[in-house]
Amino acid sequence: MPQYLYLHGFASSPQSAKAQAMKARFAALGLDLIIPDLNQGDFAHLTLSRQIQQVSTLIQSQPDSTVLIGSSLGGLTAAWVAQQAAIAAHIEKLVLLAPAFDFLKQWLPRLGPDQLNTWRSEGTLSVYHYTEQRSVPLHYEFITDAQGYDDDALNAKIPALILHGTNDETISIEASRAYTAARPWTKLIELPSDHALTDVEKDIWQHTQEFLGLGQL
Repeated sequence: MPQYLYLHGFASSPQSAKAQAMKARFAALGLDLIIPDLNQGDFAHLTLSRQIQQVSTLIQSQPDSTVLIGSSLGGLTAAWVAQQAAIAAHIEKLVLLAPAFDFLKQWLPRLGPDQLNTWRSEGTLSVYHYTEQRSVPLHYEFITDAQGYDDDALNAKIPALILHGTNDETISIEASRAYTAARPWTKLIELPSDHALTDVEKDIWQHTQEFLGLGQL
């Protein structure tokens, strides 16, 4: 039996509503959903590379295969973990919830040039962390590290289900549409929701359950 890993989103945590709802669904089937804390107690030095390394190490630490479920930046992380040559063979399937494809292209314009320049010159940007419910600093290395990743290079042929809201104003559904169109081993389900997807939790579970072949509740 594979292990099931859930990767939470940016400025979130294992305690997020979406993560805990998914964990409860798995528990009802007698399955454990592992939700690592991608903040690692040091959100300030968060990078995509650090997340990829953390999850890759976790996967390599146990003998069974893995099913990766990722939300937003956690979804992008899952896709890049699956791209690692030493890891791909250990991953059975991917479930990506509003994955943050084209992340910098969509996020940086919202900051604007002045705020981005201030971040670069001062070294940190104050970011609201949803779990901590306060603003915390994030180092500019988060940007320079992410610039080293080109989503066009994601080509690991691992079956993937993508669930994305048509009203997502954080990560446009067009990113997932383009991603799926170029990768026939992926399937996109469009849902009438926003980036949080909290109002379509039942739909997410139904599609996830079917895709993973889990027992019916």
